[in-house]
Amino acid sequence: MTTPADDPSRTLARSAGRHSRARTVTLVLVSTAATGAGLLLPAALGRTLDLLLAGTPATAWVLCCAALVVALALLDALQSVLVGTVDARTTAWLRHRLTGHVLAMGPRAGGRFGAGDLVARLVGNAAQAGTATAARAILLAALAGPVGGIAALALIDPWLAAAFLAGAPVLALLLRAFARDTSRCATDYQREQGRIAAALAEAVDGHRTIAAAGAADRETARILRPLPELSRAGHRMWRVQGRAAAQAVAVAPLLQLGVIAVAGALLARHRLSVGEVLAASRYAVLATGVGLLVAQLAAVARARAATGRLGEVVALPTPAHGTRRLPPGPGRLELRGVTARRGGHVVLDGVDLVVPGGTTLAVVGRSGTGKSVLAALAGRLADPDDGEVLLDGVPLRDLTRDGLRGAVAYAFERPVLLGGTVEDAIGLALTAPSPARVRQAARTAHADDFVIRLPAGYATALADAPRSGGESQRLGLARAFAHGGRLLILDDALSSLDTVTEARITRALAGGDSSATRLLIAHRAATAARADAVAWLDGGRVRAVGRHAELWGDPAYREALTGTTADPAPPAAGTRS
Repeated sequence: MTTPADDPSRTLARSAGRHSRARTVTLVLVSTAATGAGLLLPAALGRTLDLLLAGTPATAWVLCCAALVVALALLDALQSVLVGTVDARTTAWLRHRLTGHVLAMGPRAGGRFGAGDLVARLVGNAAQAGTATAARAILLAALAGPVGGIAALALIDPWLAAAFLAGAPVLALLLRAFARDTSRCATDYQREQGRIAAALAEAVDGHRTIAAAGAADRETARILRPLPELSRAGHRMWRVQGRAAAQAVAVAPLLQLGVIAVAGALLARHRLSVGEVLAASRYAVLATGVGLLVAQLAAVARARAATGRLGEVVALPTPAHGTRRLPPGPGRLELRGVTARRGGHVVLDGVDLVVPGGTTLAVVGRSGTGKSVLAALAGRLADPDDGEVLLDGVPLRDLTRDGLRGAVAYAFERPVLLGGTVEDAIGLALTAPSPARVRQAARTAHADDFVIRLPAGYATALADAPRSGGESQRLGLARAFAHGGRLLILDDALSSLDTVTEARITRALAGGDSSATRLLIAHRAATAARADAVAWLDGGRVRAVGRHAELWGDPAYREALTGTTADPAPPAAGTRS
């Protein structure tokens, strides 16, 4: 059970507030000073009026009033600057914190929330949550205004404060209900925004499929399906705010009228001066403080709802890393009793597998047998539910983060290329990538031939480098080759290559200068034939491990690779299939 003390959203809000503590304290002081100046001004105006009516010189008090007006203008301007600064710094800190957490979580973040929803949280919700610190700081001053107004009424005459306090509980209850209802409505509104963003991200990612199926209208309808609920949530939020403002505005004039009526009665009895009646009327307005309180409570409620959505992300744990470093070794990979579950189903069931250092192991099997899950576990992009994975005798979870990532390189079926230029994309994993290393990796991946034909070669911006699916895969392979390390994992990273290029790359892997251990997720018989050994996955277990030529005699193995039990002769390495 989560207590308020360990609620992730509260912890996140406190940490964000500490990031701009000095500016927040300054904002509190400035806003409080502005409130103080606003509280002094009615008294100064009242005193000035009394002096003028009595025919007494009032130059000093007129100057005092002018100084208070100037001070209020300067303090308001400074408050605006501080609010903008605190909001910007807090939002930047939240985005940095959330982005780091999402990247540390790895694929689990997208699986839990979806890419579009994550973007909505990291961009829109973070900006809204970033206003919480300044909104709370100003809220203190907004509350100080009514409290100071009541105190000033009591100083003029206790009956004025009593008249106001007689109806104040009604106003307080209205504001409390408003804050509660607004927070709930804002949460619903932001949730529906996230649903639309998630659906839009899916559609953008699959735009070619949508166009090919002629399903643009249906997809548009699917994306906008939450729109009515979003509209209802938005209307509920504005109705709550409008109703609260209307109720408060209806109550506030009655309170002010009551104060002025009592002040008039006291004036008639000569217990108050005209200037004090003027001051009392202004303090009654300050004591109600409806407009500012409603606005600030609404801002705090929206920020709280947004912080709650960010807290849902932070609440998910990130993988813990150890302190051990890898000893010298050839890159021997071992899976011991590894079990992995996805969506309540067992994908890998007690897998035991050893890949000797410096060798190439191809993993084959039907679709859905857990090949990609095994690849993710082998380099700790995910953790097994049971069992452990070791590299040169050290469990991956015991390694330092830098040690693990420096030892394992990945290439994927659909690589995401990051960086400004092609050279940046290939050298992404390198702290100080050298042009020579980048070009050698590109040559190994057979990407150099098309890169040098780009307008600026390796300096071409990625956005200006049109490429096919196979060329993108070659750049992804080049990135993995440039990374180096003891273990190279190719998760179906050759699927978009023609068989000739694939054969050249796999031969380069086997006969190159690198001594890294290689784990290949393979769907082609020719790819499996060029590996030192093949691990055949079936039903979440390793059915057999051996040379491709040895396994080819099993009809079930042939069917797993080719979809047919025919052709018992194994393809030779380098043969197209």
